[in-house]
Amino acid sequence: MRSSVESLEGNKVKVSVEVDEAEFDRAIDAAFRKIARDTRIPGFRPGKAPRRILETRLGTDVAREEALRDSLPDYYVQALEEQDVDAIAAPEIEITGGREGGPVQFEAVVEVRPQVSVAGYQGLRVTVPSPDVTDTEVDRQLDRLREQFGELQTVSRPGRDGDHVLIDLSGYRHSEQIEGLTADDFLYELGSGSVVPELDEQLRGSKAGDILKFTAAVPGQEEDVGFQVLVKEVKEKLLPEVTDEWASDASEFDTVDALRDDIRTRVGAVKKMQTQLSVRSQAVDAVVELVSEEIPEPLVNEEMERRLHELSHRLGAQGADLGQYLQASGQSTEEFQANLREAAVTAVKADLALRAVADAEDLEATDEEVDAEIERIAQAAGQKPAAVRKQLDRNDQLPAVRSDIRKGKALTWLTEHVEIADEEGKIIDRAELMNPTPDTPAEEV
Repeated sequence: MRSSVESLEGNKVKVSVEVDEAEFDRAIDAAFRKIARDTRIPGFRPGKAPRRILETRLGTDVAREEALRDSLPDYYVQALEEQDVDAIAAPEIEITGGREGGPVQFEAVVEVRPQVSVAGYQGLRVTVPSPDVTDTEVDRQLDRLREQFGELQTVSRPGRDGDHVLIDLSGYRHSEQIEGLTADDFLYELGSGSVVPELDEQLRGSKAGDILKFTAAVPGQEEDVGFQVLVKEVKEKLLPEVTDEWASDASEFDTVDALRDDIRTRVGAVKKMQTQLSVRSQAVDAVVELVSEEIPEPLVNEEMERRLHELSHRLGAQGADLGQYLQASGQSTEEFQANLREAAVTAVKADLALRAVADAEDLEATDEEVDAEIERIAQAAGQKPAAVRKQLDRNDQLPAVRSDIRKGKALTWLTEHVEIADEEGKIIDRAELMNPTPDTPAEEV
């Protein structure tokens, strides 16, 4: 088999293929074996009639047509691999010779993945939140720790946000109490909004002995719910004084200064990690802005379908569907489709841009890196690496694995070369930002 490629307008190429007569004869032989399984010939079991008998009874035209239908897709895929054509849509195939005999020739016109321009990618600048820790942030974390040691004290003043109000709560419809919306001696944090917003509005400024009545919409209830609230007590949370004695009781440190230093270190570790993630995200956004080419519809549609499939899968796992998701998010079908398309276009641009950076910087996936990625996939799937490799090879997905590795390298290259600045324009030292820091789970701070 021989093949060649010719570039056409509109991001398309024409792949020309010629299959020798001897090569195509093997496809005809396979077609006869297929026909034999469905043809009854006296004296032969199904599928056992020899080709010469079938040719005598049926002629060669039937098998040749069958061979063309069955084998052309394989020849086409082989030609794509030989010519390194990255097709992104179904081809338009035209047989130009060999329908009745001799070598088979055909042409396939297909849209290919475009190569975009990312001129200026070497000098990108990104703006990210400053990784520096302020005294205000340390004070905020210190107050969170104080909250854990706070004590409630009854006060005579009106309630305000942050207070805890002891109430008898009764939710009802048509004089009938609603289970789940009725409770006695309910200690409610004013300002939390954990029941309905109207409850907080009514409790602000209320005092012990007040009786409040109002109606409010409640999720899951078809009609508005009537509420009656008896305010029994207003309690203020008193926080402990920040002293060395308190620091010793509340932490492993003997002094407030040592505790503040530890908080600053932990907050700094989290902020540094968040900034690093922001650099990666902003670097992708910046290189996407360099892409001005029109994005092919097949790539956009494929990405939209992938995202919709993932969303449907997640919703299904939660016992929901797309209609319920749209209702909960307040989106119309048109708005959802528009947002989905916008996200898909951005994702495709990012994919093409990272491919372009990888090409420009000659970034390739080594065999060792492919092996490591297969090992990672296998471990995540609970399978053996050999089985995963075999499956990837069977589904022709190994090139996609190499491509993902190349794009990962391109993103790493970008993060290592972009100029980093905070919101005030101050340049951030990359070496200081990327320095290893103690592992600190974000929830700890």
